[in-house]
Amino acid sequence: MASIWRYILAGLGLAALLVGILAVVYLTAPHSAPGPDTSRSKKTASGLFVASFEPERGVIRQGELQSWLLTLKTAAGAPVEGAAITVSGGMPQHNHGLPTSPQATDYLGEGRYRIDGVKFTMSGWWQLRFAISAAAGSDSVVFNIVL
Repeated sequence: MASIWRYILAGLGLAALLVGILAVVYLTAPHSAPGPDTSRSKKTASGLFVASFEPERGVIRQGELQSWLLTLKTAAGAPVEGAAITVSGGMPQHNHGLPTSPQATDYLGEGRYRIDGVKFTMSGWWQLRFAISAAAGSDSVVFNIVL
């Protein structure tokens, strides 16, 4: 009878050792951090506007000058007309700005603005920041682009 208890205790000890090893492996394994929010439509920082951002040709191209479309609507869904828009950005992980100076060049109607001069010179995480001033007030929005 004593030998059976010895096997049971040895089995329990082995099981506890395996659980401990698995816990150490799990706790020390690298866990992937969530990436940046790459949504193409979002509320601005203070909620005055809803902004959408997309490449005019529908495809993001690395190394080429591109035009993008920024669509602005009020929180109630009305197109924002006559907005003054400034663009900045860069690569947060590389700590450098944009290689070009994108600008809002045309108002296309229905709250759509053409942003010319966008260029991504390398793959990675880029940010484009828009400062928007319109009749409803001033606000900003940041779009993350991962190539």
